[in-house]
Amino acid sequence: MLNYFFLFLAIITETAGTTLLKMSEQFTKIVPSIFSILCYVVSLYLLSLSLRTVPIGIAYATWSALGVALITISGICFFKQMPDLGAIVGLILIVSGVAVLNLFSKMDIH
Repeated sequence: MLNYFFLFLAIITETAGTTLLKMSEQFTKIVPSIFSILCYVVSLYLLSLSLRTVPIGIAYATWSALGVALITISGICFFKQMPDLGAIVGLILIVSGVAVLNLFSKMDIH
């Protein structure tokens, strides 16, 4: 269960890194640039810890789906980027697909 916590923290730090990447304005602002890179490094490290027991397919699908959903929320909150109906439906389908994968997949780590 701890490895899923590492995966959750990896997703949060990756989302923070992506938000800071946007705030860095193509690495022209030093503080958000440094913290963005730091977030990505921490995120990848946490992802690597989660992969000890979480199958890579499930980990990456979860990382991708929750990351997309969280970065969309970040876009709304920080950048006033409102998703349209197509984006909302797409996000629901992505998150639903990963939920099915996590709930019903019998993948195991070797």
